[in-house]
Amino acid sequence: MVNPDLIESLEATPDTVVTLTSGNKLIVRDSMDEVREKIIEYKRRIYGPEEGQPGRA
Repeated sequence: MVNPDLIESLEATPDTVVTLTSGNKLIVRDSMDEVREKIIEYKRRIYGPEEGQPGRA
C-alpha cells in the first residue's frame, strides 16, 4: 500500500509511473485513471463526502 498523500505525480508512459515526494518511482499495473479513482475513493472513506455535493448527505 502507498500513502496517496505521498504521491507527487502520475504518468502514463505507457506504463503507469507513480512518483513519490521522496523521488522514488513505482511502476504499477493499474491505469492512471484507475489509480486516480482509487485515491478519490480512499480520500472519501477517510474524510467523508464533500458537503454541498448533490445527492450526498
